[in-house]
Order: sequence, then C-alpha cells, then structure tokens
Amino acid sequence: MQFEFATSGRIIFGSGVFDRLGTLAEEFLADGPRRAMLVAGLAGNVREAARARLADAGIATTVLEAAGEPTTELAERGAALARAEGCRLVIGLGGGSALDTAKAVAALATNAGPVEDYLEVIGRARPLTRAPLPCIAVPTTAGTGSEVTRNAVLASPAHRVKVSLRSPSILPRVALVDPDLTLDLPPEVTASTGLDALTQLIEPYVCTRANPLTDALCLEGIRRAAGSLGRAFRDGRDAKARRDMAVASLFGGLALANAGLGAVHGFAAPIGGMFSAPHGAVCAALLPHVMSANVEALRRRAPDSPALERYRLIAAMLTGDDRAEAEDGIAWVRRTCVELGIPPLGQYGLSVADVPLLVERAAVASSMKANPVTLTAGELEAILRAAM
Repeated sequence: MQFEFATSGRIIFGSGVFDRLGTLAEEFLADGPRRAMLVAGLAGNVREAARARLADAGIATTVLEAAGEPTTELAERGAALARAEGCRLVIGLGGGSALDTAKAVAALATNAGPVEDYLEVIGRARPLTRAPLPCIAVPTTAGTGSEVTRNAVLASPAHRVKVSLRSPSILPRVALVDPDLTLDLPPEVTASTGLDALTQLIEPYVCTRANPLTDALCLEGIRRAAGSLGRAFRDGRDAKARRDMAVASLFGGLALANAGLGAVHGFAAPIGGMFSAPHGAVCAALLPHVMSANVEALRRRAPDSPALERYRLIAAMLTGDDRAEAEDGIAWVRRTCVELGIPPLGQYGLSVADVPLLVERAAVASSMKANPVTLTAGELEAILRAAM
C-alpha cells in the first residue's frame, strides 16, 4: 500500500475564527509592504468585515471581484493587478469560484507567461517554477472544499471548457473555515453546494485511488452530511447543521485532493465550460444517475470490485439502516435532490444534441480516470439523458 497526503499548511476551523483573519495575514507581511489582494466573490457585510479586520491589523487591501465562475482572463487580470499594486498576500473569500481564482492569482503573480502555459488539457501543463504568493482561503459556502485542494479550476470561454491549473504549491497556506459565514446562505445555494460536498465524499470513497486516510474522512463526512444537509436547507440558522456541513465540505476537499473523483466531476468540467451552470447544481443533478450507472456496470463487469461493498456502506450511512443496499442509497440521493429543488440539466440549456460532444469530452477528463469502473459511451450517454 502506497499513498501520500498533502493539504493546506494550516487548517483553522470553528465558530468565530474569521475574527483571526487580520492576525493571520500579519504573519505573512511582517517585513515589507503590508498590502494584500482580497479576491471576493460576494459583496456586502462579509467583504467589508474582512477589510475591516485587515485594516485593524494595518494591512491595505486591493479588491478583485470574483463573481460567477472563474475564468482564465480573470486570473490573468488579477495577477497583473496584484503585481502592479505590490500585493504580497492573496486572500480568497467566498465560494469555490473565489477561492479557485485566488489560488490561480497567487500562482500567476509570481510565474511569468500566459496562463495557458500552466493549464491542463488546453495548455502546456508546465510546472510552476516559482513559489506562488502566500494564500489564505476563507470559504463562505459548504461545498467545494477548495480551501484544501491543490488545483484551481478555470473556465476558458474560447475553448468552452473548464480546466485545472494544478500544483502542490498552490495549496493555500491557511484554510480559515468558519461555519458562521454560511448561516445566511439562501436555500438554493445551500442545496447545490451541500450536494457538491456530498458528491466529493462519495466519489473519493469509491474511486480507484482511495486510501485508508481518505476513507476515514469520507465516511465521517458522509455521516455528517446525511444528517445535516436537509436541516441546513430548511433552517439556515441551524448552527449545528451548518457546522456539520462545513466539516463535510472540508473533508470532501481533503479526500478529493488526495484520492480522486469520478464520472460526476468528469461530466461537470465540460458542462461547466459549455453552459452557464453552477458547478454544485451540475454535480447534484448528475450524482444519483452516476451512482446507479456505476453500480449496474460493476455488477455486470466487475462483481468482485470492493466498490460495490462501498456503495452499500454509503447507503447505510445515508439511510441510517445497516441493512440498506446500494439502491437504497441511490434512492436517498434521488429523493434529496427532489426535496432540495435541484433542477435538471435541461434547465441550463443542455439538449440531446449536446450529448455526443459532452460524452467525448467527459471520457478524457482527468476526474473520469479514477471512476471505479470504465463506463462505455452508451452508459455515459444514458447518464446525461437521465440528468436532463
């Protein structure tokens, strides 16, 4: 057995830890200009609270707006601004889009050349030669786990794809996870990000690169998400549910970064590149159909695969019934998607005519490589049609 585990330099979790932002930032700016770039995906109180905490620590801020899905153009523009303003620290504040933008900006600010030089699939995938600016990641949703992952997902509108800038060196130096920042998330965001978190616990647990360390994180995360996602959706001020979902999201990020993902994320990248669809909502719409296709394919072609027993254990965790079978877990996910109002993919403009190209692109996506079974083109097509 061989595996490795890498994550953010520090993980600080708990109610109220957001108040430590200024003190933590000071540690990276002790010598020299005290200016940080704040990559913020949200306006209003949280952004201003972050600026106030930094100002109290004597740190000036340059703000980069990061609304919507991150793009290659935004990352390059942010890096150029960081250099021009003399920023020596990057702080990502928001959902996965803001955090991925912050990680990309931190990397590109110190590494010359166009962003395509460092991108997978559409670029040269060159390694970073210089250490990125230090980055502090502060999530305000409970979904992506981007605060502890070693890649930044960027959309390339010219290529109509989403691809990764990937390097161990872009892991944030500090992941500052305060569940209180999620208390005011609207129900629809709670639903899509929460099901993204659940997906990122299920896929690493059944993937071909699972290991004992990520297994433990996945099982604990699934248990917490199963008991808390619906509660957080129905009552956003349920502090315990929000705390459990923040833990589940964090554990999902740790797991995917050190094991792998699967067909849900294999599809999510090309869909996100071709359509204006939130990543979490795409994953949620796909999850029950991918689970069903994987279980059926495993039973037909790999009946001795340990992934089948893992799907049964997932079902037991989701339903609370130790006698549950894999189908019971799939049914739980289907019901939850309905109860939480997850829209079908067709609402984002996907049609039957898009299926062949999406299947072609998904089949070669990096996430697809760790799926517990190789799915045929016909099986992939059936998943997409069912999710529409």
